[in-house]
Amino acid sequence: MKLHWKILISLMLSFIIGLWSNLSIDNQSPPPTWFTGLKETCQFIGTLFINGLKMVVIPLVLTSIICGVAKIGGESGFGRLGLKTIGFYTLTGFLAVCTGLLCVNLINPGIVDDEIREKMISSSTDSQSHKIEGALEHADQGIQGLLEIFHRMIPSNLFKAAAEGQLLGLIFFGLLFGFFISRLNPKARDTQTAFWESLNAVILSITKLIISFAPFGVFGLVTPTLMQVGLETFSVMGSFALTVLLGLGIHALIILPLLLWLLGKINFRQHYHAMSPALLTAFSTASSSATLPLTMDCIQKRAGVSPKITSFTLPLGATINMDGTALFECVVVVFLAQLFGVEMGFITQFTVVVMALLTSIGVAGIPSASLVAIIVILQAVGFPPESIATGVGIVYVVDRILDMTRTAINVFGDSCAAVIIGKSEGETGYYKPTVSSE
Repeated sequence: MKLHWKILISLMLSFIIGLWSNLSIDNQSPPPTWFTGLKETCQFIGTLFINGLKMVVIPLVLTSIICGVAKIGGESGFGRLGLKTIGFYTLTGFLAVCTGLLCVNLINPGIVDDEIREKMISSSTDSQSHKIEGALEHADQGIQGLLEIFHRMIPSNLFKAAAEGQLLGLIFFGLLFGFFISRLNPKARDTQTAFWESLNAVILSITKLIISFAPFGVFGLVTPTLMQVGLETFSVMGSFALTVLLGLGIHALIILPLLLWLLGKINFRQHYHAMSPALLTAFSTASSSATLPLTMDCIQKRAGVSPKITSFTLPLGATINMDGTALFECVVVVFLAQLFGVEMGFITQFTVVVMALLTSIGVAGIPSASLVAIIVILQAVGFPPESIATGVGIVYVVDRILDMTRTAINVFGDSCAAVIIGKSEGETGYYKPTVSSE
């Protein structure tokens, strides 16, 4: 059985068991022993899987970028490739934010009667208060982070950046290292290239082993989430959640497929099929970085994109291309403005668009990144300070499920960039892989 079918079956089992468990305990306090045991077992399995993925992210990103740039660094098209990548990511991010803005203004999920508003505000508390407080503490750092992107790009300590998962600094170092390998004399260049390619091959083998356990990891990650999330919260926040999902759906099913066809003449059904294991894993882990090894594997072996394009576009995309996150931030800010009666004219909403694009990059390395980004934007558009924590708490009620969905959109946007840019560079033979990824 192919990997994506295994993951899909695992997801279906997760939903069945997780929701059944949630309904079975009927808010018992404390929960029964079997419930606690099942949740802890699943969390143990899920943590092992995601730790394994995170373990290989840093060496995979570094070796992939060095190998890719070492091959193309001496070519005249290196700068062109970089401009295409940044340009595509900027375009899709802008389209995603505009889509979110359109959906939230059409549906108006924050315009509710007073009784529902009070119910939503009362649900915004305590169980997640420590995370909300942590995000508030980092909000000033988030604003400063918008101006310090370049500082994080050039870390003073490369090993500290790696330990903290600061991919932007590692990517910049990898770009420089690979570029100057291409400038060495032929003998030294061949030696360096052989070393990094062999190291990359080892990391890819380890990655393949970890990916083979994806169905078990997915089950362990998704089941506890559904066991813990109170179903009543979805009825309270249903309109908001549907607005976000509608925006993400339009971006994933209309805008990105149109770009695939118009810019690359690529059949979006083939591309969805090729990327299905990565998309299902992204949904389960809610982490673009943790999913990166599987994304690279799918793009190379299932879509047929060259390692040169893959190793340049995907690590960069996992760091700076956050279509789903930017869309989500935009919807959240306008939704909360509607809910609390804050007037937002065209200029203010345009500010939200710009801030959503910047914060999706600028606060990526900060704890509780999406919450910090939302707080930064709320502060920038003049949201009442006393309402910020309450507003973020309201949104956090349904954040986990929406986080899983928008991460899958982030990953899909990265994959579209890889195939479109590869096509524009003259690559052929897509979706005719010579090596099976299963």
